[in-house]
Amino acid sequence: VCKRMDLVCQRMLNQGFLKVERYHNLCQKQVKAQLPRRESERRNHSLARHADILAAVETRLSLLNMTFMKYVDSNLCCFIPGKVIDEIYRVLRYVNSTRAPQRAHEVLQELRDISSMAMEYFDEKIVPILKRKIPGSDVSGRLIGTAPVPGPSAALTTMQLFSKQNPSRQEVTKLQQQVKANGTGLTALKREISELRIKVQEQQKQLQDQDQKLLEQTQIIGEQNARLAELERKLREVMESTVGNSSGSGSNEQSPRKRRKAVESTDCPRKSKRLRNRK
Repeated sequence: VCKRMDLVCQRMLNQGFLKVERYHNLCQKQVKAQLPRRESERRNHSLARHADILAAVETRLSLLNMTFMKYVDSNLCCFIPGKVIDEIYRVLRYVNSTRAPQRAHEVLQELRDISSMAMEYFDEKIVPILKRKIPGSDVSGRLIGTAPVPGPSAALTTMQLFSKQNPSRQEVTKLQQQVKANGTGLTALKREISELRIKVQEQQKQLQDQDQKLLEQTQIIGEQNARLAELERKLREVMESTVGNSSGSGSNEQSPRKRRKAVESTDCPRKSKRLRNRK
């Protein structure tokens, strides 16, 4: 097999397992957010089967993680059963797309079968080969297979080597335990990093949404300001027109009064002359 192709496929399988874990966590958060807090109310809820299926998938993922990821983190192999990843995706998509899913044992039957078969085969056939590749695992074999130093003290050296076999095995077991602890620590750190990345992406999306809302609000405020300016201009025009009409009507009312007074003043001497003639 091409080494580059092998590395690419290994990366895809490892990333697929991590992605399916993230997708499962996201689905589980969404379902838990809709469920009530009391367990008695959860049993009668419409999402009770969804929660049961996701809980069973979580146990399968934890078993797969315990079986494979300690060897994956030590770069001894990749996450081999890709069909298990596809089946987990199928179950999660089925849970998200259906409102009334079937019972958990019916939905998860195929996943349980192929995952248990993959774990059993890995433990029986592949783990013994991988343990030979772990650094420090062949220390006892080297001690047993070393030739004695030539000379009169050859018997003593061989006895010393055989006496040192037991502590060397203890050291190997300690090293294996340290490797396991380091592997579990690395997986926990990777999970935390993936969760932090998801949180950062969610916060970035929220910030983008807020920026869009701010832009929309600024546009709305600008439109309202333009409308207010137009209304103020129209009000000024109306006020000016009303003031002009009131002044024009006042001048028109005063002019007939002045005319009447002028007519009366001209008529007064005529009336006095008539009265004199009558007398």
